[in-house]
Amino acid sequence: MNPYIKNLNRIEFLITLACTGRCIHCSEGDHDGCHTAIDADAAVSLVAKVAENYNIQSLMTFGGEPMLHPETVYAIHRAAKDAGIPKRQLITNGFFSRDERKIRTAAEMLVECGVNDLLLSADAFHQETIPLAPVKTFASAVMEAGGAIRISPAWLVSRDANNPYNKKTHEILAHFTAMGIPEGSGNVIFPSGNALKYLADYFDPDNLPVNPYEESPEDVRTVSVDPDGSVLGGNIYDTDILTLIERYTPPVG
Repeated sequence: MNPYIKNLNRIEFLITLACTGRCIHCSEGDHDGCHTAIDADAAVSLVAKVAENYNIQSLMTFGGEPMLHPETVYAIHRAAKDAGIPKRQLITNGFFSRDERKIRTAAEMLVECGVNDLLLSADAFHQETIPLAPVKTFASAVMEAGGAIRISPAWLVSRDANNPYNKKTHEILAHFTAMGIPEGSGNVIFPSGNALKYLADYFDPDNLPVNPYEESPEDVRTVSVDPDGSVLGGNIYDTDILTLIERYTPPVG
């Protein structure tokens, strides 16, 4: 077993960088021209192989906006459910259609395919460009379908910091609290991508928030696959994932 990946316990798929929002806090920057999406069959194969060989405790699909490719999301979570992965998470901004019928069908499908921890991104930043009404319709439909859903807001500086963005976020969260939807821990925005471009004045250079998604390259616990199939210095479209895991060495420098 590769000593650098012996503690592997999680799989993540960045389904696509295409997005329905244009958030000024996005760590990925602008999403213009992003059309690539992960291949569903390749993703399903990866889930089965990795789960068979490692004690995978959680799987996540996210984006961009992953629900721009709903069939891929459903397929991945079905595979995770079939493989016995206990926690199956989806992060979505909840805005992928204005058609209530399609929204409700998607919510039902997410519950059916095995998503059991749906994180809904709603805050001052998302709602600058994403209408609240269809997001609330989606959230309500998930609850009606028996799904587990919580709001995952982005906070500027800290949850308790007094700034216009956090104030607006608290106002938005009140809509979901009234619906009986709990607030998750969310995350504190870190300086990367659009956040560094548009929110630089809010960051203290002597006390910068850390990127919560980074992990030690010498103790890889998450296989995180990009939309083009890139992972662990290789690509699942031309090399088997177990081979990539076996060959992996931490980058130098």
